[in-house]
Amino acid sequence: MNKTIIININGIVFHIEEDAYEILKEYMTNVKRHFLDSADSLEITTDIENRIAEMFSDILTAENKQVIVEQDVRSIIEQMGTVDEFDEIYEDAKTDTNNAYAYNTGERRLFRDPDDHLVSGVCAGIANYFNIQPVWVRLAFALSFLFAGSGLLIYIILWIVIPKALTRSDRMAMKGEKLNLQGFKNNFEEELHSVRNHLNNLGQEARPLVYKLRDFITDFAHHLGLFFNGAGKIIIKVVGVVILLAFFAGAIALVVALVAFLGFGAGHGNGMFPMSIWANEHADRIYIAAFLTAFIPVLTIILMLISAVFNTTSISRSTGTIILVIWICAISVLVFYIAKVGSNFRETASFTQTVNLKTAPNNVYYLKLDNVKYLTRDDSLRLDIKNNFRNMILTNDFEDDPEPRNISVSIERSDISQPVMIESFTAKGGNYESALLNARDTKYIFTQEDSVLKLDDKLRRSPNSAWHAEYLDITIKLPLNSKVIIDQDLNNRINLNASVGDCKTLNKQENATSATFIMTDNGLQCKVDTVVIVKTPAQVDSARKASSAKTIAKLQAQIDSTKKADSVAKH
Repeated sequence: MNKTIIININGIVFHIEEDAYEILKEYMTNVKRHFLDSADSLEITTDIENRIAEMFSDILTAENKQVIVEQDVRSIIEQMGTVDEFDEIYEDAKTDTNNAYAYNTGERRLFRDPDDHLVSGVCAGIANYFNIQPVWVRLAFALSFLFAGSGLLIYIILWIVIPKALTRSDRMAMKGEKLNLQGFKNNFEEELHSVRNHLNNLGQEARPLVYKLRDFITDFAHHLGLFFNGAGKIIIKVVGVVILLAFFAGAIALVVALVAFLGFGAGHGNGMFPMSIWANEHADRIYIAAFLTAFIPVLTIILMLISAVFNTTSISRSTGTIILVIWICAISVLVFYIAKVGSNFRETASFTQTVNLKTAPNNVYYLKLDNVKYLTRDDSLRLDIKNNFRNMILTNDFEDDPEPRNISVSIERSDISQPVMIESFTAKGGNYESALLNARDTKYIFTQEDSVLKLDDKLRRSPNSAWHAEYLDITIKLPLNSKVIIDQDLNNRINLNASVGDCKTLNKQENATSATFIMTDNGLQCKVDTVVIVKTPAQVDSARKASSAKTIAKLQAQIDSTKKADSVAKH
């Protein structure tokens, strides 16, 4: 059995064997004695103790044990270097300038740089990690802001995930400096050197406005933080809980949406817009990538809020890095497939066809909305139309279509007596050929029964085909003096060059279900059956005086009649 004691290294408690403690105590005594004459020996030795505490924690975690043994202490001393070894390296560095900084290379770690920052030090930290100038990283982020502001979102996520280099050990690891005695010594000397240079040049260099603004914001945030650390703590926790619940609701909504789209097929070729743009093509990949793109920032904010409100441990650095990589991959996949879908809209193609219409008696035409519900072959088989709905017509319920309206109708004057309907089909595609085929694969349903023209309210695509901005422009050409009676329902569902509502208002027939138009030399015009005359004030006054005169004359006649009757009675 070995005797163990409890030690405290900068606030961290460790259980250590007595022999190991004596070795560690002797080592730290030599270190403190060596740096006793340095400008700030206390700061250097404190940083060294922090580094040793960090290495102790790593050993206990890696080996899953609770006590520091002698072998652990000797291993740490070997990595940090002894005072004697430090003196030998320092003497060699004085004589050999080529190898003076050979010891100053080590594994770099990603931190936010608190000494060289405009906002939070993310760009400078990344630059240190890859050993490049920070200006290039800042320029890359500035350019990424042009892509729908994605750079700002990435910067905020990195700000959250990447830890700040708070200690000297962190700043040394950020720059790839070895965490040993020599590294701590040189780092501190470089820091003093930079401070001296700054003091020497302080009177000659004016600070840029952006740095003054940064310092003002930092100072303001500091004082605001002091307030919130006092009376504002309760307010912050309440607000944090409310925000946390809101983000929880958002996360649940995202999960429900993903399950709906993937598990129940919502948006897979069922006409929903904008899902109908890609239909079944790439749909699952787009849904998953879009979900991760939105869900990961929400999840990160939730974890941060939980950590801040309930004082729990935040996510580890490795976990944060994994989440960041997944999020960036999701964005890349989403952008790739959106660009791939967008490539199907590069070219436009169209064609026209002419349909001869039957001449209506007395040149009176009725334009109505076709209310017959047309089913696909699969739907007909599923409903068993032949047996279950024999001699019946299914009517359309005209449910709201989320896609843009793709039918427009223009009624124009024809130069000949034969009425015609010109259909112009248009669609988009990756090239002209595919765009033309997309336009050709559409179908429009139109029927004529004597003088009644029934128009469908939509241009129909092949089942499960993607939307390619298909559009149909119908031009109906009628002879001069033809009458056209248009139903209000048709005007509500199709874009017309005539307003049924305005025509009904002119005729004082707002409750009518249709309006009558007539083809003139100037095109289609509303046929006004009632002429409304608006009287002037003088006409109104004259009519009032005439009415008053009639009333007075009537009363006078009644008085004269009464007097005459009284006279006859006396005789």
